[in-house]
Amino acid sequence: MSQPILVVEELVAGYVPEVNILNGVNLVLDRGAIVGIIGPNGAGKSTLVKAIFGLIDVRSGSVSLEGEPITGAATHDLVKRGMGYVPQRANVFPSLTVEDNLRMGLYTNISAWDDRLAAVTELFPLLGERRSQKAGLLSGGERQMVAFGRALMTDPNVLLLDEPSAGLSPIAQDLVFDKVKTISKAGVSIVMVEQNARHCLNIADRGYVLDQGRNAYTGTGEELVHDTRVIDLYLGTLGREEDEGS
Repeated sequence: MSQPILVVEELVAGYVPEVNILNGVNLVLDRGAIVGIIGPNGAGKSTLVKAIFGLIDVRSGSVSLEGEPITGAATHDLVKRGMGYVPQRANVFPSLTVEDNLRMGLYTNISAWDDRLAAVTELFPLLGERRSQKAGLLSGGERQMVAFGRALMTDPNVLLLDEPSAGLSPIAQDLVFDKVKTISKAGVSIVMVEQNARHCLNIADRGYVLDQGRNAYTGTGEELVHDTRVIDLYLGTLGREEDEGS
């Protein structure tokens, strides 16, 4: 069995002194896989990806990438080592064109512009078609494609997604999840935090349910989406009805 590309062990982190949001979280991301992270509001889902990406201080525990420790590494170093991140909010520059947004994603290696632009627009043809249009004039789903594209300009091995479907219409949400699968098939390993728990688990190879900053349930996406405990606690009555009707 190949070594996991990303491993998080007993991670403890928070935003203010002596107040922990994460209380010993564990996570394993296999190469080429999609890991989905779900749970109630305030469970620490977004905090986890921010801690992995060096945006908040880790108080204890460890993070390793490709078998090498990266706990507490600076974000620009993590980008150079093959990690990308798409935040939930403010993830595009609305006053800049699509092309300029993509250029902002390649600040570490602008000489690779032609090759990376070709690769990203092959995955997202819309970005090539709209490259001269200002990002702020795009729909919510289209702006999310710009955010994905900018993160992929560095050719990452691991991509962290924080609530990629948040605030989008159902049609745009379907587009986002479809593109997540496309990115995964292109060879990028993905950690995705999502409020749309059922849809997330349906495309995830492995899922983690966080609650109060701890691992509550872990399993394959298929196992969790049909687990009655997860349905009752985190997917709600609608989740149980959909499961029984499947």
